[in-house]
Amino acid sequence: MKNKTALVVRRHRWNVLPTGARAIQDELRQHSIGEDRLSEIRTVAGLDASFVLTESQAFQKKPSRWNLSRDANQAIGCLVVYRFPEMREIARAYAVQPLKFPYIPGLLSFREIPVLLAALGKLEEMPDLLFCDGQGIAHPKRLGLAAHLGVVLDRPTIGCAKSLLIGTHVVLPEASGNWVPLCDEKAGGECIGAALRTRTGVNPVFVSQGNRVSLETAIRLTLAVSDGYRIPRPTRDADRFASETKRKLLGAGPSEK
Repeated sequence: MKNKTALVVRRHRWNVLPTGARAIQDELRQHSIGEDRLSEIRTVAGLDASFVLTESQAFQKKPSRWNLSRDANQAIGCLVVYRFPEMREIARAYAVQPLKFPYIPGLLSFREIPVLLAALGKLEEMPDLLFCDGQGIAHPKRLGLAAHLGVVLDRPTIGCAKSLLIGTHVVLPEASGNWVPLCDEKAGGECIGAALRTRTGVNPVFVSQGNRVSLETAIRLTLAVSDGYRIPRPTRDADRFASETKRKLLGAGPSEK
């Protein structure tokens, strides 16, 4: 893309204090659309980010989640694009940036989205649908990574997370393709996503709307890009690409992932 910032529709500051970040979340979630507003899907992409420590910082003290997060100095954003529905890879891109926002639960999108936007800016064309390795509206502020990115770009996005952040669900049948609602009991049982079985007998993934996609469509499309593994192909390949890029460019020292 000639103008790498042209893809951003709703701009805001990224290097802010936590109180400012939460205020931004409160404003942006008003623009989140939880119904289908997407045209024909011809291309999809998976996105993931990784973080790297400097060698000297990594071994100075006993590792802890806070120390590793505070000392991390670079972010790597990676994406893989496919022709849909055949899922033939057609492009991939990555970006590396200084990491400025600390690790704060609930505000992880402020760490990851800037470098993901930089990677997206290297594509010739924006994909029709983005799968994010993270939460959509299944988030205390209803604005996880996928929802935040989708609102900023005004693009269809789906959150596909490996672990549960908030919410509860009933027992999920073992067969692949089954799903049950993910509900926030603290919010009166509000449905915020789904626990989805993508492979028989393995742990589910947690799917939630990011933006401009209904939950039913998010589930259907997640199954459409799954290929027999627990993690759907777009985010699985993006995760592997991020790990490979980190090893090649910045070494394979201690890291937060």
